[in-house]
Amino acid sequence: MANSQPAHSIISKLDQMYEFDREAISENKLHTGRYFAGLFAGEHVAATEFVIGALFVSWGAKASDIVFGLILGNLLAVLSWTFITTPIAVQTRLTLYWYLRKIVGPYVTVIYNLLNAILYCILAGAMITVSASAVRIPFDIPAQTHWYPEDFRFVVVVLVVGAVVVTLAILGFKRLAQFSTVCSPWMFLMFIAGALATLPALAASVTAIGSIQSFSDLWLLAKEAIWTGTSLGQNSTIGFWHVAAFAWICNLAMHIGLSDMAIFRYAKRVSYGLYSSFGMFLGHYLAWIAAGIMGAAAATAMNTSLLHLDSGGIAFHALGLAGAVAVVIAGWTTSNPTLYRAGLALQVITPGWPRWIVTLIAGSITTIIACFPFVFTKLLDFVGIYGLLLAPVGAIVLVEHWIFPRIGFTRYWITYKSNLFNWPALFSWAAAIVVAIILWQSETLHLFFLLIPVWILTATCYILLSAYAGAREKYAPAEPEPETASGKINIDKASHFQNDIREPKKDANQKHSLWIKFIGIVALITLALCFILPLRVFISGIDGYSDRFESMKTALFWIMILYFMAGTYYMSLKERQKS
Repeated sequence: MANSQPAHSIISKLDQMYEFDREAISENKLHTGRYFAGLFAGEHVAATEFVIGALFVSWGAKASDIVFGLILGNLLAVLSWTFITTPIAVQTRLTLYWYLRKIVGPYVTVIYNLLNAILYCILAGAMITVSASAVRIPFDIPAQTHWYPEDFRFVVVVLVVGAVVVTLAILGFKRLAQFSTVCSPWMFLMFIAGALATLPALAASVTAIGSIQSFSDLWLLAKEAIWTGTSLGQNSTIGFWHVAAFAWICNLAMHIGLSDMAIFRYAKRVSYGLYSSFGMFLGHYLAWIAAGIMGAAAATAMNTSLLHLDSGGIAFHALGLAGAVAVVIAGWTTSNPTLYRAGLALQVITPGWPRWIVTLIAGSITTIIACFPFVFTKLLDFVGIYGLLLAPVGAIVLVEHWIFPRIGFTRYWITYKSNLFNWPALFSWAAAIVVAIILWQSETLHLFFLLIPVWILTATCYILLSAYAGAREKYAPAEPEPETASGKINIDKASHFQNDIREPKKDANQKHSLWIKFIGIVALITLALCFILPLRVFISGIDGYSDRFESMKTALFWIMILYFMAGTYYMSLKERQKS
């Protein structure tokens, strides 16, 4: 009986981690912009960047396609978050999973959330696989480049990594944001460091260049040795519009598909959607470019095809143990919020269960999926399919939320009619998917270009069918509409006043603030060294390169340890000071 009390206490604490899973967020729970900057940077400067950056190289993209195509695609993604996802999230303060129930009824909601949770579990599992690709290195486990595991020790590694990821996901939004805030600047610098440090050796391997003396040399190297326009596998080459379209749709389910309502319901104002640019232009632009450079350099140095390398092997070649740790953490910071979303989606199917139990179940499924490392060969296709399967539901929600009131239709008409099944929504969704499959398999349109026709078809079908099914009718009593976001949030000043009644002693407060600043400066110095050391390797050229390269990798490992000690302690002190 004595042992049951601690277990009961742990479960009670987990049950108390209520995060407004089934109702609107209260205003005193909203977060500042730095949480969204840290969360997006941590999630999108992450494990997939190692894979996607290398895949662009192996798929035969040209240097100009990468540089300019990614600018356009990532800009479209940021605008989608800012003008589509965030306004609806701020007005409703609900997750998509519960707002959808008012629009399509419980039956279609269950179908959507089950599909959503499965796809999220697969995506989170892929990220755990990427983390495991680095953890395998100290145990001399070979790279797993097939869709199935080839070594039982790799499965053991995946199970351990998965246990850590699930634990972090259970801790909830705030803990995820704090974790990402500490990790994201260091991870971004690891991408830049790896690219800078490997460029001299890559340039030396190209006879026409030899060394990088100017921007023209760098651009020639990019065209001749990295993004050559030649596919390394059986896939046809991709061009500017493929790159731009993929950058836009790779997070399609999150922005146009509205899944990130779960994140932006915590935003104080609509403009917080712009914080997605921290993920898009640091991760899906600079990190993809850096990963492509590291992948090409690793393949050249090891005299092998890039198709035979995994993320862990690429990062370890460029950055040593620090690179391996970067891949591990990158996998965590991507899979954590993805698994968190999967837990939220499953809660609609299991409404009586606490979120932590649902997330634990989803995490267990995710970890099993992660044992099959298909991510390295099918990630781009999976991301495209995954977005297209969920984007039509985002179109239905947007039409009902924004368009219906403007054309005289009744918002939430299915709820007023007390119908459990919204057949216009399901038919529109299914019809769009069928048309997308036909266009894709007949090679009429590339997978990456299907978003716009699928979205237009879904929206049009839903408006026409809803008009026939009863959306044009007027219902009473009228349900209160969500308040329109004004860009301002009323803050409970009384709570702030009460917190200020007893101020700490001035001297103690000053000493505490100085100590926090000192720890922050230490963390900043370590981050600066993560850039200065590889920059020195890059500037010094090929003479004595090997010794400098190896010394840099050793130094980066110890600097990494110091950074995480200082960064974690600094974050802890800041949170304690705020509370």
